[in-house]
Formats: sequence, C-alpha cells, structure tokens
Amino acid sequence: MAKVFSLLLMLCMSCSISEAMAADKVATPPRITVFAAASLKESLDAVSRQWEKKSGQKVVISYAASSALAKQIEQGAPADIFISADGEWMDYLQSRNKIDVDTRFNLVGNRLVLIVPAASKQASISLKKPDAFLKTLGDGRLAVAETGSVPAGRYAKQSLIKMKAWDDVSGRLAQAENVRAAMAFVARGESPLGIVYATDAIAEPKVRVVAAFADASHDAIIYPVARVATTNAESTGGFMKFLRSSETQVIFKRAGFTLLR
Repeated sequence: MAKVFSLLLMLCMSCSISEAMAADKVATPPRITVFAAASLKESLDAVSRQWEKKSGQKVVISYAASSALAKQIEQGAPADIFISADGEWMDYLQSRNKIDVDTRFNLVGNRLVLIVPAASKQASISLKKPDAFLKTLGDGRLAVAETGSVPAGRYAKQSLIKMKAWDDVSGRLAQAENVRAAMAFVARGESPLGIVYATDAIAEPKVRVVAAFADASHDAIIYPVARVATTNAESTGGFMKFLRSSETQVIFKRAGFTLLR
C-alpha cells in the first residue's frame, strides 16, 4: 500500500512539474527582432531594456543604415519591426507590401549638426557664411554618411546645397556606411569636420558641436516605425504600443531627440 501511495505521489509531482513547465512556456512571450537606424542605438537599447523588465519579452536589435536594413527586409531578413531614419525607406517597403501600413507611425524627430573633434580649438561656425565653413575644413575631408542613399547623408547634402557649399565639398567627402561610422572619422581625428545628428554628438564624448543646421535647410528628420508584414501581430503589439508611451518619450527626449506629440 505504501509503495502504491509513493508511486501516486511521484506521478502527481511529475504532472505538477510538467504543467508548471508548460505554463512557463506559455507565459514567456516570443522574442522579437527590431531593425533600427544606427542613430537610435543608445536610446532604443534603453527602451528595450525597460520593455524586457516589464514584459519578460526579449528584444534583439540590429542597427545599421536605414537603406541597408530596408534592402535586407525586402530580401526576406527575419525582422519583426522596422524603424527608419526617414520616411523614404519606409515608403520603399510600403510600396512593396513589406510592412503593415496600419501599424505605421512617426516615433521621434532629430536635428542635423556640424561637429569637430573634441580636442579641436575650433570655435562655433556660422553656416550662413560658406567661406568660414570651407576655411575650417581646410585640406581635410568632410565626414558624412553616404549621400546617395543613407538618410543622414541625404539630409547633409540638402543642407550643403542650401548653404551653397556643395559644389566646393562634393569632391572632398569622407563618406561612411552610416552616420555613426561618419562620426567615428571625426572622433578619431581623421576628419576635421563632420555632419551628424544631434543625438549622435550627444552620445560621443570625443566630438563637439560647432553649429546646428536650420531645420529649413533639409527635409524634416522623422523616424517612422512599422511592423514587418510577415510577422506575428500579437507578438509585436505590446512593444509597438510601448514605443508610443510617455515612458519611452522621456528616454528619447533625454537622448536629444525631438518629440512629435
């Protein structure tokens, strides 16, 4: 009788453990993958950490130029959410039915600034005077993100055209694959000047801002978000909603982004 009781007890314990393990699997949300513009790194890392604490859901983020990420998504890369540094690359995916347009919204904005190495003795520069800008550049190269496709590079080109400096510097650019790589040229002292987002300059202590480009000199810098069309709406819905919360807005504002609402 004692043996039968022991067997029954072990069976009940085994069932309880199995049920607990099954419940744990159900309770743990599936991991999601976010493809995001390189300039979002510090702030989006902070946002994802907060979300993991709240929900238990793991968020993996791949950072690169918006152009490169959009092309990867188009080719079937396993992304769940896309955050671009401009509307054009989101439009590119939307026109190819690669995103769920109903989930698309604008997250934050940014500003464009001119930077020098932190150790530079260069004072502030007036962008209304191209000659002062060119004198500071000297024989060096201007560090920018690739101007043909990367959002930060396209914004930079627009501003340089507006200030009538493009013709003088277009052959003297140090173009990089994304805005963070462009900033690295300046941080290492390889370029005397660079054009990056204001948030990038805040994140890198080895550079210093010497001028800010007028918002009217380039297209509005807006970061749109959308769910990739092939992914599960339920698994991404919570994080998408969290991106719009006041809690995340505080994080983005602290990083130097402009709030849109």
